[in-house]
Formats: sequence, structure tokens, C-alpha cells
Amino acid sequence: MLKALTRAGIGAVGSIQDFVRAAAEHEFEAITAGGTELEEWIAQDGAESVNSFLREQGIQIGSIGLSVQWRNSEEEFRSGLARLAKDAEAAAAVGCTTCTTYVLPSTDHNAAHFMAIATRRLRTCAQILAPYGISFGLEFVGPHHLRTRWANPFIWGLQETLDWIDAIGERNVGLLFDSYHWYTNGLGVDDILRLDASQIVLAHINDAPDVPLAEVLDNERVYPGEGVIDLTGFLRGLHQIGYTGLVAQEILTPQPSTEPSSVLLKRSQEAFRKVYTEAGLQ
Repeated sequence: MLKALTRAGIGAVGSIQDFVRAAAEHEFEAITAGGTELEEWIAQDGAESVNSFLREQGIQIGSIGLSVQWRNSEEEFRSGLARLAKDAEAAAAVGCTTCTTYVLPSTDHNAAHFMAIATRRLRTCAQILAPYGISFGLEFVGPHHLRTRWANPFIWGLQETLDWIDAIGERNVGLLFDSYHWYTNGLGVDDILRLDASQIVLAHINDAPDVPLAEVLDNERVYPGEGVIDLTGFLRGLHQIGYTGLVAQEILTPQPSTEPSSVLLKRSQEAFRKVYTEAGLQ
């Protein structure tokens, strides 16, 4: 399983080139990026030069985020599809094979109507991504406070998300499986072992503070190994089912850290080393 970084939790690391260098320096193997920044980098340096740089650094572009606003109006959704195609083209040019989005657990829309609309929209996104060889990951979001943040409950669990993926019905759609949401759903290693590796597009890793489960907030995450989530079980479970993709750190906090990115990157490096060693995967 490839050790990866998002920009969440590493401070102001700079340009994407700086991000790549920093990830390589701290023994990571992949990063996540934005489709637009990839397109701009390719336009500036050329795809051959970008790929050469990535090979030299030993870093993969592991994933891009979905840029389409699929939760809002139909006009806004439709207007974003051309951008998605450009994102997919740029991602494919640098060997990136994954795009992801998150699913909030409540909504101000009528939930049944929103489900019908969202299913169609996400299916459309998957169909745009597929010709570029890009898988599409949906992330269920577990923290309890978000389940009532908006007027109507929506989806926040593993099985519901798997059923929704089946309803979307595109072969390139799977899970973005996050340790934080696994934990806040009260799931265990057995739930991971019931999955097939092919169902997981990307994994996120982070940790939770020692507070009652119902009081865990989405933006109060801590670094792997600094909290109470059974990350040993999480990683071993993924390894046991044969998952070999990215495990990307994502540390969401109320305010950006004031510590230098060099300090936060070192902290991330040591966190990964700790939890991978404890899981017997180092």
C-alpha cells in the first residue's frame, strides 16, 4: 500500500513541484492534486517533462478531487462537466487513475429527490472519467454532528454507500475508504474483511482524539498513531483483502497549523512509520 499525502495537515508546502519534492524527501510515494494545477503544470512544462520529474522523485499523482459541483443546481452541475473532462485528460497524462468526492450525511434538499438527482449526476461523472482510465471514489462521511447539520438525513454508512454504488451502476465507481469515517460509524476490522479490494478506489488515514464517539468532530483530526483509532487493524484489514493502492493522510483541523511545513511533514513521516510498523507492514 503506497504511502501518500494530501495537502491537509502539512501546512503551506508551496507549488505542486514543491509538494512533490517534499513528499519524496519524507519517504512518501504519492500525492493527491487538483486537476487544474495538473493542467497548468503540463501546459507550462509539457507532459514528458512532468512525467520525467515525477519518475526522478519517485512520486505518483495518486488522485484528483472532483471539481464538478454535483450537490447544487442542475445548471451549475452541467457547467462543470467540461472542466471535469479537462481534469481527467490532465490526470491521465501524468498516470493518475483516481478521482474522488465526498458525500455529506445530511442535506437541506428532500432526501429522496436528492438521491435520484445525485445518482444521475455521479453516473454522468463516472462516464466522463471512464474513457481516461480513471476510477471514481465516493467517500461516506461518518461524524455524528454532520448527520444533523442539515435538515434531512442522507447517507453516512458503508453498506448504504456500497448499495448506492451498485445503483449508480458504473464499473469504475468504488469507495474512498477513510479511517475516520470507518471509526465514527463504529465499524471494525471484520467490516473491512467483508470487502473486496476491487471495491476500494482510495484509502485515507488519520486519527481521532479520545472523546466519546458521538462527540468526534470532522475537523478535529490528529495524525496517525496520535489518537484512539485502531489503525493497526485498519491497515492490516486492507492488506489482508489485497488492497495495494494509496493510503493518503488527510488531517482536517479547525484552523491551519502555524508550524512550518517541514515540521508537519516530518511529523507525518514519523506517524506513517509508526502505524505501518505496528501493523507489520514496514
